[in-house]
Amino acid sequence: MVEHGDIRVVHRGGSKINFREPVITNDSSFLLCASGECVKVFSTSTEECIHDLRGHTDLVTGVLLKPSNHLQVYSCSADGTVRLWDFTDGILIKTYVIGYPIYSIYASPDHEGIIFIVTPMLSDKRSELFQLVAVHLPQSGDQLVEARELSAVLSDVSSNPAAITIGRGGEYFASAKGLQLEVYFFRKQKSYRFSLKEGNKKGGRNTFTCVACHPKDDCIATGHEDGKIRLWRNFNHKKEYTYTTLHWHHSAVSSLRFTPEGTNLLSGGVESVLVQWRYNQESQRDFLPRLGAAITHITISPDGALFCTSHSDNKITIIQSCVKVSAVIQGLVKGESVRTDLMVDPRSKAMVLNGKPGHLQFYSLQRDKLLYNLDIVQQEYIHESGLQQFEVVKAAFDASGNWLATVEERKQKAAELELNLKLWEFDEQTQSFVLNTTISAPHEAQITAMCFCHAADSQTTMLVSTSKDGHFKAWQLATPARTEDEGPSWSCDFVGAYHGLVPKCCCFSADGSLLAVSFQEVVTVWSPSSWELLTTLSQPPGAIRDLCFGRLSCSKYLLGTTASNLLCCWNLLTCSLEWSTSMDTSLLLADPFSENMAAFCCQAGCTDLFVFKPSEPRPLFSHKAVCSGKVTRAVFAPREDMLESCEESSQWLNCSQLYFLTQYMDLMTFITKAEEDRLMASSKQLVIDDSVAMTPFYLLLGKHRQQQQENQDTLSTLSAERTPLPQGSVAIKELLQTPAHVLPSTSFLCSMFVQSLLISVTDSREESKHAEEEMESEKEEEDSEGEMESSTSRPREASLAGHATETAALALTKAQARELRRVKKLDHSWLSGLLDS
Repeated sequence: MVEHGDIRVVHRGGSKINFREPVITNDSSFLLCASGECVKVFSTSTEECIHDLRGHTDLVTGVLLKPSNHLQVYSCSADGTVRLWDFTDGILIKTYVIGYPIYSIYASPDHEGIIFIVTPMLSDKRSELFQLVAVHLPQSGDQLVEARELSAVLSDVSSNPAAITIGRGGEYFASAKGLQLEVYFFRKQKSYRFSLKEGNKKGGRNTFTCVACHPKDDCIATGHEDGKIRLWRNFNHKKEYTYTTLHWHHSAVSSLRFTPEGTNLLSGGVESVLVQWRYNQESQRDFLPRLGAAITHITISPDGALFCTSHSDNKITIIQSCVKVSAVIQGLVKGESVRTDLMVDPRSKAMVLNGKPGHLQFYSLQRDKLLYNLDIVQQEYIHESGLQQFEVVKAAFDASGNWLATVEERKQKAAELELNLKLWEFDEQTQSFVLNTTISAPHEAQITAMCFCHAADSQTTMLVSTSKDGHFKAWQLATPARTEDEGPSWSCDFVGAYHGLVPKCCCFSADGSLLAVSFQEVVTVWSPSSWELLTTLSQPPGAIRDLCFGRLSCSKYLLGTTASNLLCCWNLLTCSLEWSTSMDTSLLLADPFSENMAAFCCQAGCTDLFVFKPSEPRPLFSHKAVCSGKVTRAVFAPREDMLESCEESSQWLNCSQLYFLTQYMDLMTFITKAEEDRLMASSKQLVIDDSVAMTPFYLLLGKHRQQQQENQDTLSTLSAERTPLPQGSVAIKELLQTPAHVLPSTSFLCSMFVQSLLISVTDSREESKHAEEEMESEKEEEDSEGEMESSTSRPREASLAGHATETAALALTKAQARELRRVKKLDHSWLSGLLDS
């Protein structure tokens, strides 16, 4: 058995970008957010990911701009470290080792050299109690620094970062947990606690959910589970405090933020509406509704130009201060569970699965970016708990990607199950899927499986669905009617059953000549051309859970998993059981690009992976404990560039890559050490290499540069004391190679440079006259030289020297001589002045 060797299981895209509150830079150009084990840097204008700040070995739990340097950012992680980054260049500057898991991070410009973090209380082994700790960051030139000066500020705080905030001028901390608000004053070294009752007569739930402090006044805003917002004042006196109550949200307030000037208060919750309250005029409110999903975090840029909301569907919405959406950064939508299988769109090679409610999402695995959402249900989703609405539960693509089949269902308590089978056709003009056929109530009970016939040379397109009503149905694409206004449509071609048993799963062979349908403990094999039952396959007792046909050289095999923890392989030529092995297989799938198959087996609370060929008794690859829990969703995705691995343990990854979802909705994949090293090297490469790809543009640019170089070489041989061209000077090289954050602003440099190039109209006229006079004088000199050469005889040595000088002069054309004179007259004093300063 081949062990995993140099193959690792890694997070590959799809990480949550809504896990923690994002950060907007001072100039509102970039947005930074925690994403799994890295920090992503997005452009607020283009929505593109600029950098991945990688280095943490566990979940990143907080991102914070450094108060004393707006071009650097802190990140904290459960790995017990705080890292300082230069986010413009994507460089790790320093790592502070704390030694305890960190759940959130805070800082204030009034507490220089100190950060505040939330860690588990040292005396608590269960890690259910947390404390706010001040950490003094030591000044050291080393990149790895141990920070051991820790002092507790508040004990028994919430692990939710939204429930802790630092007050005006860094004078106090406000922390909320349960029904208690605690305010700690640094000068007094004293804290006051304010409690609320658990409920009131109207049934309100007063539990604190979030806290925000006013930047200019002594005012603390708190959000509560019942949707109320309380504004606390005079809290520096324990008995004389007051609060006012605002109420718009019908459910818990998840986030509160004051604008930098303190003129407005922003709030958000499950209603997907951003509410803007006027400070001291709370009756005046502005709303930004229909943001698509529940708001989890609200962020405001330091200059107040941009707002930003994180949403429960793994989305970040960037909003202008005029309350208008300007950009949306969408990650992989992660719900509580994936009802559809993981699929790969044959056209775009994107991974397809459940997205927003009632949608399918198309997610690019290579770019780690959502391409688009396809609205399947085509009904407005109502965010209300307990309300039953249509959900997409099944989906399947045909081999060419021209057709997509979806199943949506809704189950009302006192009503029958509602089912819709929809067939979508790919439209070349819109480059998306368009609804072609809707079949209401395709079955009388829930649909258990659905698959297309993937034969490439098949004359007809066929879809098979199985249901708990005891039947499987074959749906066929009818030939288009001769009338011009009607296109192709789908209709039922065959209804099959077997002794009243309930079918569980179905699968077509690679060439489309066989259809296998499992009826509880029996596997039936049908001919799709005549719908004749060819044979039934028996096996040890246990309901069939998965069916897969072999491919290529293993196409004669049919594999299945059973509820009695068996993996069985039948030989279709002999119609007998070839082999079986005992394993609790939670998922079995075939690689569509090779003979390989993958089996995920659940054992002792973890999942193991086995990759094998049905024809060989020895697995190609095995990996113990790839993740905790059970894996029920996985897919083989084609590679853009094939690997050329010769090692036996990694050859199965040459053509395709295996992705799977864990029970915590993390998207994982397998990567070889060579591939990982290549990715790390490319991410660290900050300067563009000289070996650029040979594209037509490069050839054109390279030829142009080569001609420029030849001209420069020719001019340099003529005169050694000439003024160097600006692009070759040391000053310009320093200007181009110096990091951008050290230089003055581009607008400052550009204005100086352009002014040096400006030439007045009078000067240009004088120069043109001067150039004409020089050309005339040159002509006269050439004529006189010709007369002298014809009338004067010289010795041989002198004639040879004159010949060499003449050839050197002939090497410089008139256009080049004029260019040389123009360059000599250019004023580069602006650059020397800049360097002196």
